Amino acid sequence: MRLRDLVYSVYERRLQRRLAGRETPRHVGVMLDGNRRWARSAGVNDPNAVYVAGAAKVEQFLSWCDEAGVEVVTLWLLSTDNLDRPARELDPLLLVIEGLVTELADDANPWRLRIVGAKDMLPTQTAERLKAAEERTVGKTDGAQVNIAVGYGGRQEIADAVRSLLQQHAKAGTSIEELAELLDVDHIAEHLYTKGQPDPDLIIRTSGEQRLSGFLLWQSAHSEFYFCEAYWPDFRRVDFLRALRSYASRHRRYGN
Repeated sequence: MRLRDLVYSVYERRLQRRLAGRETPRHVGVMLDGNRRWARSAGVNDPNAVYVAGAAKVEQFLSWCDEAGVEVVTLWLLSTDNLDRPARELDPLLLVIEGLVTELADDANPWRLRIVGAKDMLPTQTAERLKAAEERTVGKTDGAQVNIAVGYGGRQEIADAVRSLLQQHAKAGTSIEELAELLDVDHIAEHLYTKGQPDPDLIIRTSGEQRLSGFLLWQSAHSEFYFCEAYWPDFRRVDFLRALRSYASRHRRYGN
């Protein structure tokens, strides 16, 4: 073992000991940022290799979440804005995402998957493969619930939630006036992609960028944020433990 690896191993164990008995987030959202910048810094020119490197980190990260007792994980893999990329950039990324999600749904893995996003905006083949992977994991309870955010945008999610709410009440014969009287935030929350799940306690963004970019806009009202300088393919277990340490040290005010 190299000296650097030994030092990090010792540091990991120390962080784990310090986290023992401290509060763990139930739901962690992750913005997997920095794949292309990682490629430039590493001299990698193959777009497929870039996305494969990022995908390889996902399964490892989910195992860390299981070890920490995290119940729900939301991974933002592709935004609605990304769908406007040229085909030469988008197609390899979609293939890697399809392969990753299919692998996560393997019977040997413990995670229950939920695909979240504007599925109707995805290519038909991609949408079908993601749906098949999701259905394959129905009934799994040994690992975290994992939301795969593909074709996802926070504003789009809120618009879809309101649209779904209006359609539901239109079918029930509720007038606009009646709906305006009874409408509250809980009614909208019941139509979000993540309905039925706790809101994220902790949101992690890699690559050093310090903005939400539309990720879980509604659900993150009381979330804690952790911004990590490492690009996603370089994100280590030490970085994750530091995020948990930062979360555990904060006094959550919930807007007060």
